[in-house]
Formats: sequence, C-alpha cells, structure tokens
Amino acid sequence: MAAVILGWNFNRRNGWDYRAAVEQVAESGRSLQRWSAGDNRNILTGTEAWLLLQGGSDACAGLIGHGVVFSEPYESVPSGDADAPGCYVSVVFDALLPLGEQIRPAALSAAVPAIPWDDAQRCSSLAVPPGAEPDLRQLWRDYGPSADEPMQLVAGTYPPHAVSTVGVNRYERNPDARRVCLAFHGTSCAACGFSFEASYGDIGTGFIEVHHVVPPVMLGDGYQLDPVADLVPLCPNCHAMAHRGVASPRTVSELRSIISAAGHMTGEVVSELALEAQADARRILEGRQD
Repeated sequence: MAAVILGWNFNRRNGWDYRAAVEQVAESGRSLQRWSAGDNRNILTGTEAWLLLQGGSDACAGLIGHGVVFSEPYESVPSGDADAPGCYVSVVFDALLPLGEQIRPAALSAAVPAIPWDDAQRCSSLAVPPGAEPDLRQLWRDYGPSADEPMQLVAGTYPPHAVSTVGVNRYERNPDARRVCLAFHGTSCAACGFSFEASYGDIGTGFIEVHHVVPPVMLGDGYQLDPVADLVPLCPNCHAMAHRGVASPRTVSELRSIISAAGHMTGEVVSELALEAQADARRILEGRQD
C-alpha cells in the first residue's frame, strides 16, 4: 500500500490536543500519534498517510494533515474512552493544518475524483488508488501549509521530472525508494550508528530519516534517483547537523570525523556509554569492525 487516508472523527477522538500537535509540528517538524486503522492490517511501514477530518457537513470535514506510518499494524487493549478495540498504527505527522483551514470536500472531489471521498468519510482507513496520488499531492501543494522558509528538497523525495521544489514539512516521500535504501543500508544511522529499535524497542523498529547524499541543487533535468547510491539513513540529530550552517550538506564521512573529534564539554562528567559511543565513531571512521 503506497498511500492511505486515515479518518479522524472529531467526536470520537476529542481527547486529542490537536492545537498542541499543530504547534509541535511547527516547532520540530513532526508529531508522533497512535492511530486507529480499523480492520486494515495491510498498512506497511513507510506508507504515506493523509489525515481526513470527518464531519457531518462540508463545513466541518476536509483534508487536514499529512504524515508517514512507521509501524506495522498492531492490536490495542482498550483502556478508557480514548481507546477502542481494533488495529492501530503509529504515525509521524509532518504537516497539520489548523482547524478551520482544512481542504473542503468539494475541493477534494473536484481535484481528485478517483478517490471515493464519501467512503473515506465513513471509515478509519482507505487505500489511495495509485493513479490518484499525483493529483492528491498537487492539491496539497496548492492548498496545504504555506512555506515560510526557502523551498528545498525534503529527505526521501523522488523527483518526478527534474528537481522537485517542495516547502518545508511538505513530504512527498517515495516509499519504494525508502524501502530499497533501508533494505540495503539498514535502519541504523550511517554517521553515528544510533538505532531507534535498539534504544526504544518495538516502537522504534524501522524508524530513521533518509538523507540525500547529493545536494538537490546539483541534480539536473531527467535525474532518476538511485535509492542505494543517493540515499543514506541518518538519525534526526545527524541529519540536522549535516545541513546546519552550510549550503552543501556535510558528508557522512565528515559527520563521523566531527563526532570522533568532538570530545566532551568542559566540566562534563563523562559516562561509560559516552566513551563507548565515541570509540564506536572512531572505529567506524577507521573502517575497523572489532
């Protein structure tokens, strides 16, 4: 499943502090949520997710968010009014519109008629027909969050024709390219070796950011992305440092050198774990496997 629409029935999920989630996305670029998928157990890790606000009238309903699924479906034991029996997935939302700014049903039907929007209004999850994905992304570009920062190519993006220019927090990830990249490189950070699965267990399985090795500005017309050669997994910290303060991103080797040479802050009590991490960085840099 390449993309899925997740339904948000406001009356059934009124415990969600949506405004806080919107602020979290604005500040950090992501908001992690556990989401009901109904009886749909075919959703894969890396599936593009679109959030549809469900309501009794056009004034209340509409497309309101975008994210990526980063867990396989799992069962949840009911614990109070907020939970219901069924299948759940973990979703990292990377763009959320404020309430009242959702893209209305009339605009959805007109721009993407291949999606049965009436059905989407009544179910927890609905697979997006592959042929409808380009129109859906174009609609989001036209009516989704406005970009307050310069346009850039977002990690994991597959340029459709030439270099794709998309706003910050507008993710057009190609799940197939991401899966190929991670199948070859693994899900540990290529720079520091951090593994979300090792640190967080099941909820961290398969979670890592994907980074473009070649700066997008250097990609010419007709460029076709090679998921193995052009993409590498980086943890959010290393990914941020790769881009911080430079026009051209730092390479993985540069990040390893920086980590290896950084040492520790003055006056810091150095833990055994920190010493081991620094030794690991040096070993990776030197190409040793012991």
